Amino acid sequence: MLSILIPTYNYNVYPLASKLLEDARRLGIPCELICMDDGSDSVLNTANEQINTLPNGTFIISKKNNGRTLTRQLLAKQANNDWLLFLDADVMPKNDTFLKKYMDLISDSNPIIFGGIAYNEKDYQLENSLRFKFGSKREVVSAQNRNKLPYRVVCSANFLTKKAMFLDINALNLNHAYGMDYIFGMTLKTQLIPVKHIDNEVYHLGIDENHSFIAKTKRGLQTLHSRNNDMIILNNQINLLKYYRLLKKLRLHNCFGQFMLYLDKPVMSNLVNSKNPSLFLFDLYRLGYFCRLK
Repeated sequence: MLSILIPTYNYNVYPLASKLLEDARRLGIPCELICMDDGSDSVLNTANEQINTLPNGTFIISKKNNGRTLTRQLLAKQANNDWLLFLDADVMPKNDTFLKKYMDLISDSNPIIFGGIAYNEKDYQLENSLRFKFGSKREVVSAQNRNKLPYRVVCSANFLTKKAMFLDINALNLNHAYGMDYIFGMTLKTQLIPVKHIDNEVYHLGIDENHSFIAKTKRGLQTLHSRNNDMIILNNQINLLKYYRLLKKLRLHNCFGQFMLYLDKPVMSNLVNSKNPSLFLFDLYRLGYFCRLK
């Protein structure tokens, strides 16, 4: 009935896989678990190979790096069941009732359900202070509030979906190696797919160090810039795009981009080295970078 699908890259997924399959056994939930490494050639795959020894567990290594969006598509095609539970490799269920909460809501009227994300204070370090604060302040949102803007507050690290629907929706975004949750959310919106949010969080464990998070953010902004004129994006209320279009309308976008480049050193010092980095400065940094993209 349920296929648990985990895309990974250079990460030990065995603890997550073994817990999920044990929880499924304990709860009497028939399921399979498939994990695919996206061509990382990592030594951690030695541990991941142990997933193949678990009942109903499968670990696959891709011959090439496909990116998360295509890897999800490949996993969905590999799945034998009609319902798919996608989890990022670097998460862990917050509660032992995690699988049961999802199973109780399986219905054709709920083709996709997002469980949400959580952060544990013990995982905070100076090296990941920016990612930790961004996640804690921007990504942790109650189901009640997420359901008010169901397509805007989407976290693809933890969601249940109907296989046939997912294959169709995800195929629309395969050209973008570094996909973004708000593009996924807006694709669901334009295709008129009902979205449900529940409080069934996973802890985000693999918190990027600050330099790595900024680099990933830039790749995400490049993807967004490449789709800036798409109807999917035009129909979204992304704050960064609203401010960018205002600056562009006033013909100030180039000036602002260069102004933020001039301030790059002190801004980066705050974002990378501070125990409590400023999310306001991070927003300005992202907007400035976006203004400089051609």
